[in-house]
Amino acid sequence: MALCACCSKVSTADSLVLGAIQIMIGIFSVFMWYLLLILYKGQIKGVFGTYEPITYKTGCSLWGIIFIISGVSIIRVARHPSPRLLTCTMIMNILCIIVAVIAVVLTVMELSSFESVSYRNYGQAKFGREISCVLLGFYPLELCIAFTYTIFGYVGLIRQSSKAPTAQVSPRGSSRSRARKPSSGSKLRRWNRARGDEGHNRGSRTHSASAAARTSGAEKSGTEGITCEISPL
Repeated sequence: MALCACCSKVSTADSLVLGAIQIMIGIFSVFMWYLLLILYKGQIKGVFGTYEPITYKTGCSLWGIIFIISGVSIIRVARHPSPRLLTCTMIMNILCIIVAVIAVVLTVMELSSFESVSYRNYGQAKFGREISCVLLGFYPLELCIAFTYTIFGYVGLIRQSSKAPTAQVSPRGSSRSRARKPSSGSKLRRWNRARGDEGHNRGSRTHSASAAARTSGAEKSGTEGITCEISPL
């Protein structure tokens, strides 16, 4: 399986699965919030009042929107990995951890106590508490997913930052080695230039030698003519 470029411990397929699970948990939580909203809004005010738990007042299940955003960011960083996007995804997962912990605490507080309500609203209150029990099983799952991805994402960022200086130093070392060791083409050019300079020097030497020979021959011929003219006398 191809590994994610930023997170070396979580593969691309695993990241896609984790993101899809987070999105499904978030959609389910938002749907349950809408169901609880309709359920509690339809209560009839009786002698003992209506049932409005703390999870309903704070909109606890509506926080699933954060789970959806986190899942989308995980899928995006799995397809297009980058350090900046991975950092944003880790921040979203940390926020999911905080939200999941608060949601668990509020749901436990709701289920631990049950105030008296009107008999007309008892069925709705009981059904709402059953929904809270179901959501209480999904919050720890979201907490585990967000915590796992955050840990492995942090490890991937540390490894990438430790490998970055070596990647920057290696091109400099290679350029220096190239500067120290000239290529074969430059050696051949230098050799051809040296041979050309040597041939030019040889040609100038032969030309000067031939010119000297010509001048010496002219001088000899002149002296011979003078001796021939003087000899009959």
